[in-house]
Amino acid sequence: PVTMLNLVTYNAEAQYDEPAAPTITGAEAYLKRYAPAFNEVAAELGIEGIELVYVGAVAQRLVGPAEPTWDAVAIVHYPDFSTLRKLLESPQYLAKAEPHRHAALKAWEFIATFQPAAERRVDAVLGQTLRSS
Repeated sequence: PVTMLNLVTYNAEAQYDEPAAPTITGAEAYLKRYAPAFNEVAAELGIEGIELVYVGAVAQRLVGPAEPTWDAVAIVHYPDFSTLRKLLESPQYLAKAEPHRHAALKAWEFIATFQPAAERRVDAVLGQTLRSS
C-alpha cells in the first residue's frame, strides 16, 4: 500500500482560467469541486480501495521553518503506487479533477510514503543484531 501525505495551501479565491467562472474560495474549489471530481474519476476507472484517513486544518506550526505555510493536511491510503498513477495520469482525471486542483491551490506537496514489509523490517533488525554480536 501507498500512503499519501498531502500538504496544501489554498488560494484566497479559486483561480479558474474561465473569466465567467463563479467566485469561490480555493478551499471551496478543493473540497466541493476537486474532491467529488476525484471520486467520480476513480469510480469511472473502477478503482477501489482508496481510503481517506484524515483531513484537518493546520492549527499551528510548532517546529520547523516558517515557510511554506500549509492550510490543511490530508492522509490518503491507496492500494499500490500503480493505482495512484493510473488515476492521476488518466485523461479523465486531467480533464475533470486537475483543473479544480490547480484553481484551488496556491501551493501543495503530495508526498508518497510506504511502510516496508514486516519481513524486511524483521530481517533488517535480525541482520543488525547478528552483525553487532
